Amino acid sequence: MTSGRHRNVLSLLEEKTNKYLDRVALGIKTTMGWKEFTFRGVGLLSRKLASYLIDEVKVQKGDMLAILSESKPEYGACVFASILSGMTAVPLDIKLTRYELTSILTDCQPTVILVSQKYIDTAKELKKNIPSIKHILVIDEPSYNLDLTSIYELPENYDAKWRKRSGNETVFVIYTSGTTGAPKGVEITFKNMLSQLDDIKVALDKILPWDKCTILSILPMNHLFEMTVGFATFLNSGFSVYYTQSLKPKDILAIMRAKQVNFMIVVPAFLKLLKTTIETDIRALPKKAQLRFKTLYHFAKFIPCSRIKKLLFKDIHAKFGGHFNGCLSGGAPLDVEVGRFFERIGIKVYQGYGLSEASPIISINTDKRHEIASVGRPLRSYSAKLAPDTHELMVKGPSVMKGYHNQPELTKEVIDEDGWLHTGDIARFDKDGHIFITGRIKNMIVLSGGKKVFPEEVEATLEKSPYFKEVCVFGHTRTFGNKDGTEEITAVVVPTEDMINQYDDETLDKIMKDEVKTLSRQLTAYKRPVNVIVSKQDLPRTATRKVKRKEVKQLVEV
Repeated sequence: MTSGRHRNVLSLLEEKTNKYLDRVALGIKTTMGWKEFTFRGVGLLSRKLASYLIDEVKVQKGDMLAILSESKPEYGACVFASILSGMTAVPLDIKLTRYELTSILTDCQPTVILVSQKYIDTAKELKKNIPSIKHILVIDEPSYNLDLTSIYELPENYDAKWRKRSGNETVFVIYTSGTTGAPKGVEITFKNMLSQLDDIKVALDKILPWDKCTILSILPMNHLFEMTVGFATFLNSGFSVYYTQSLKPKDILAIMRAKQVNFMIVVPAFLKLLKTTIETDIRALPKKAQLRFKTLYHFAKFIPCSRIKKLLFKDIHAKFGGHFNGCLSGGAPLDVEVGRFFERIGIKVYQGYGLSEASPIISINTDKRHEIASVGRPLRSYSAKLAPDTHELMVKGPSVMKGYHNQPELTKEVIDEDGWLHTGDIARFDKDGHIFITGRIKNMIVLSGGKKVFPEEVEATLEKSPYFKEVCVFGHTRTFGNKDGTEEITAVVVPTEDMINQYDDETLDKIMKDEVKTLSRQLTAYKRPVNVIVSKQDLPRTATRKVKRKEVKQLVEV
C-alpha cells in the first residue's frame, strides 16, 4: 500500500497475498530445522482458521480473540484470521502471571483463546476462571500430548464470507498493564492501523528502498511496536520476517548469517548487550589486532560513508552475515554512546519514538545522523506541540487510539477535548522540528527547594561508566528530620559481572559509590544522587527491556 486511498483492509490482505504468493513471509528456526510460511501459506492458514471461527465456533462480529503465544509464524495467521472473521485480537504478554492474565481477560471477555503448546496449561486454567472463554485452539502442529484441537487439524475450508471491517472498528486491544488495578487496554482501530502503515512506509522507504528485504524479529508480538512495524509494516512491503527462540547474541548472529538479514527492530537494551558482546570478542584478540581496531575506530568518526566503514570493520560485519544494514530502535530511550558505536562501525541505528496510545509510532529519526539523541520529526500525519507550562509533548492525528477499553474517564485524562494526546513525556524541538525527549512527567523528582530533576538525565550521565551494568534513578521520600516528606535523589547501580567477580562486597561497594560521585560532578550540584545503593541483582524490566522504576523503588523501600 503506497497511499492513503487504500482503506479496505480485506482487499489489502488479498492484494498482498496475491502479489507476493511464494515469497517467504514468516519463518523461524526450530529443533527440526527452518519452518517458513510463504505469503500464500499464511493466507491459506488464516482463511482456514477464520472459516472455522465463523462456521463452527459461530463467533460474532466484535467478539474478542485472545492470543497467548511466543512469536512464531502461526501468530501472524491468527492475527489475520481475527480480521477476516470480524473479531478483535487481544495479544497477551506471556510473561504475565495467571493472576494478571485473569485480570486482563475479565476486562475484555474473549470468547476464544489461541495458545501455543507451551502455554496450554495456563490457557486451561484461564478458561476455568473466565466464563466468556468457550474455546481453546492450539496454534502449533498436532503433538502426542495434545488433547485440544490444533489449527492445523481444522477442515480444509477457505471460503467463508469474510466480514467487512469499518475504519472505526477495533482491530487490537493492547494491554499496557495487567497488575492489581484496572487493566489498561488500548483500543487500536483499523483507521489507526492503516494510517500507521502509510506513514511508516513513507519513513522507511528512505532507509529500506528495496523490493526485497529480510528482517529479524526479536520483540514479542503483544507489543504494539512489533505488531505495527515488525509485523504489519514489513509484510505490507513484501519483506520476509524471521523469528528467533533465543535472545542470546550468538544465536541471533547465527540466524543473521544463515538468512542474510538486512534489518532488525530492536530495543536499546539489546543493542547494549550486542555492543558488549562485540567488545568482549575484541578483547580476546591478540594485542596487535586490538590496536588495529582502536586505530580504525578512531579514524572512522571522520568517515561519513557507511560502505567504507563496513570495509574497515569487515570482520565484525561477517559475524552479522555481511548483509546487515541497520536497525530501528524503540520502546525505550537509546543510549547515545551505544548508538554512536554502531554508527561508527557502519551499522545505522534509527531511533523511533511513540507509545501504545499512538498506535504506536510518532516519529523516526531517519535523516539527522549526527543527532542520535533525536527521535526525528513527527510522521507526516501527526501534528505535535509542547504544553506551554510543562513542555509535555502532545500529538494529534489519525493514529491516536480510540481510547482505553471500558475506561472513558481514563481516556479523557490523556486525550483532551480537541483531540490532543498528552504523551506524558517532556520534550523539546530543534530549529528543524526534530524532537528530543528529555524526561517523563511522572518520573520527575521535586526536591525540597522546589527544584525539579528528571532521572533520565542523571541516568544518562551515570551510564557512561564501564563499571555499571544497569542504573536506575528515582526520588526517595525522606521520613525523618527537617526535610521529612521531601524527595531525595537515589541511584541504584548494578555492577558488571567482571566487577562482581573481581572484588569483595565491601571493596565493590566503595568503588561503585566513588564512581557515582565522580561522574555526578558533571551535573549541577542539586541533581547529584544523595543515596547510592549497590545491587548485584538485575533490575526488573518490561517486555521491551525498560527498567520498572516503580518496582525498583518498592524493592529499595522494603
